[in-house]
Amino acid sequence: MQSLLWIGSPFFAGELSACGWQNVALHNFEEPFLYGWEDLVRLAGFRPDVLVVADKSRPPFVLGVESFPCLTVFYSVDSHIHSWQPWYAQAFDLCLVSLRDHIASFAGTFLPPERIFWSPPFAQAHDQPDAAADKRWDCLFVGTVSADTPRRAAFLEALARHLPGLHVTRGNYRQLFPQGRILLNHCEHGDLNFRVFEAMGCGGCLLTPRVGHGLNELFREGEHLACYTPDDVEDAVRTIRTLLAQKELTARMGQAACAAIDAGHRAIDRARAFSAHLHALGREEASSLIRARLQRAASIHERCLKLPYLLWADAVGNSGQRAGYLAAAQADIPPHTYTDPVGARRIYGVYPS
Repeated sequence: MQSLLWIGSPFFAGELSACGWQNVALHNFEEPFLYGWEDLVRLAGFRPDVLVVADKSRPPFVLGVESFPCLTVFYSVDSHIHSWQPWYAQAFDLCLVSLRDHIASFAGTFLPPERIFWSPPFAQAHDQPDAAADKRWDCLFVGTVSADTPRRAAFLEALARHLPGLHVTRGNYRQLFPQGRILLNHCEHGDLNFRVFEAMGCGGCLLTPRVGHGLNELFREGEHLACYTPDDVEDAVRTIRTLLAQKELTARMGQAACAAIDAGHRAIDRARAFSAHLHALGREEASSLIRARLQRAASIHERCLKLPYLLWADAVGNSGQRAGYLAAAQADIPPHTYTDPVGARRIYGVYPS
């Protein structure tokens, strides 16, 4: 296996070229398109040995994957808010799951546990400390606070009443994190989010909730990071005050955090682990997985994909997407890209709404 097409959020795709792949194509997008096999081949410019469909926290955007002639990988990151993902994953040969405690839910009739791999979040190479930055805020939260994050909004509002030094903002976290003495994290859905790794990669003294998903296996509380009971304002306030009173401890914790990230939790580390899983298969085993999936494609579609596609056809507002999901539910997937009467390209039967 030498060529790979990655479609969806980039995550660690940019590091794959350094991991033994001779040909890597990445296609990220924002339009409400759905993609079939020939669409993907055209986008890549070659027929890939491996296809990775990476989570974009949106409805399924690659259809017919159960019948694709290459090795297929689904990369789930937001399983905490997308209950359809374990069903969709059954159509793939392999699966990466970011949230460790959800791995069991991905194992099913067509995707056994040995083909599901834990791939935790990570820091990018550019998430680095800035020793020249001034510490402007005692406690800093960088992230979204809106009606879509009611638990977070309530927690931060209550925390602010006890901590006048709390600063809540949005923006370039790489510039902001080095300016906070304590970097606060909140997990709206109890997920182990990327903010943990980004804050630590920037050398911050991180305070994050105890959420599971392997957090305690990856890092040691009190050495690499500090933790609080989820949504427990009193516990968070008490821990923040303790940390602020010990500047040497917070500095030491920030250094240890960055060292832990450098030791194995950057994008290149996830790319290497992913590549090792695939290269360990070998050509013969990969071909066997593909053949087995193709033989069961009709069953996979009927038992795992048809109902989710019908539900998405009912849920989406885009008329083209609706038509695409209805066609996929009937296993009536066009093998090529169409052109509408005015010459605007549409992919997989999907027009702009």
